[in-house]
Amino acid sequence: MTTFAIATDNNITAFTAAEQVPLVKDRFATEKEFAKLSADWPLTRFPDVWNAFAGVVPFDSLKPVKKFTDRKTAVSRIWKAIQALTPAPAAPKKARATKDDATGAKGARDGSKKAIVLDLIRRPDGASLKEIMNATDWQAHSVRGFISGNLGKKMSLNVESFKRSDGERAYRTAVR
Repeated sequence: MTTFAIATDNNITAFTAAEQVPLVKDRFATEKEFAKLSADWPLTRFPDVWNAFAGVVPFDSLKPVKKFTDRKTAVSRIWKAIQALTPAPAAPKKARATKDDATGAKGARDGSKKAIVLDLIRRPDGASLKEIMNATDWQAHSVRGFISGNLGKKMSLNVESFKRSDGERAYRTAVR
């Protein structure tokens, strides 16, 4: 849980649970605690607190104020603003697909366009660009992008591009 500390100069600092908050500062961790802490403040202190961070990164969008209408509004607005000091929780990393067969490719869902393309390019003579386009209803640039990005980069397949004897561009897989 993040703990906030406010110094006598109205600077607010965020501390993670692992960090020690200096004893000389007033601390709070919730909006309710902040409201309780600031209950005895004069109303003129709230604009000073607000203006201490308004316009500074990451508070670029906040504009300085001259006064707040009441204590509750001041506490609420300041609390919402200082949430930008709280570090966002790290998103868990996605696991990469495992490789199932000899070509290093994870099995595609039966009937999917990925499975169709994989079946076509695994043939000994591969599949022409036109054959893949007809089987998937994709345009040529989509087929090339799928082969390069999805099969080549994501699945680490070695996809060989070659010209057949009739001059047509074709693709086939080769084990890396």
